[in-house]
Amino acid sequence: MDDIVKQALAKWPNVPACYGWLGLDVRGRWYLRDDATQALGPFAHSRGTLLAHEKLIAFIHRNYEPDAQGCWFFQNGPQRVYVELEATPHIWRLQPDGGVQSHTGQPAQVRSAWLDEAGHFYLDTDIGFGLVHSADMAAVADAVEQGRWTPQEMAGSDLPARFGFVRSPQALQAVRGPA
Repeated sequence: MDDIVKQALAKWPNVPACYGWLGLDVRGRWYLRDDATQALGPFAHSRGTLLAHEKLIAFIHRNYEPDAQGCWFFQNGPQRVYVELEATPHIWRLQPDGGVQSHTGQPAQVRSAWLDEAGHFYLDTDIGFGLVHSADMAAVADAVEQGRWTPQEMAGSDLPARFGFVRSPQALQAVRGPA
C-alpha cells in the first residue's frame, strides 16, 4: 500500500466504504460505474466506463487487496472502494519464461490449476486465485501437455466459496446492511 494512502487512513480512519463503483472484467480491465450505470444492473451486464489513465490504473494495482471476508477493494486514500468482479480477483497472464503474472503486474507461484464446466482455466497461487486470460489458452494447453499443471475440475459456481473471494461486495453489503 502506498505511504500516502496509509497517511490518509491514519488522518481519516472512519470514511465510509464505497460499493458498486469499480469493476474488474475477465480481461483484467477496470471500469468506473456511476449511479446511472449501476441502475442498469450488475457489473457483468452493465460495465460502465473503461479506465484508461495509466497512472490511475497503476495506483489501483498498488492498493488492491482483500478484506477478511474475501471482498476485494482498492484503498483510495482513506476510502475503501470495493470491486465488483466479473470472474475472479486476479486475471493471470502467462509470461514467455513460463512465469505467471497478475493483471496488477505481481508475479505469482502456482499452487494448483482448476477447470470449470465452461472450460475456463484458473490458477490458485501464493498471491490469490484467478482466471487465466483467454489470450493465453494456447500456453495453458502447452503447460498441461508438458505436465506443469494438472487441472482439477470444479463447478464455476463453487469457486468463490472454495477460494475465499466474493464476486459482488455490493450484493453482500446489501444483504448484510450498512456496517
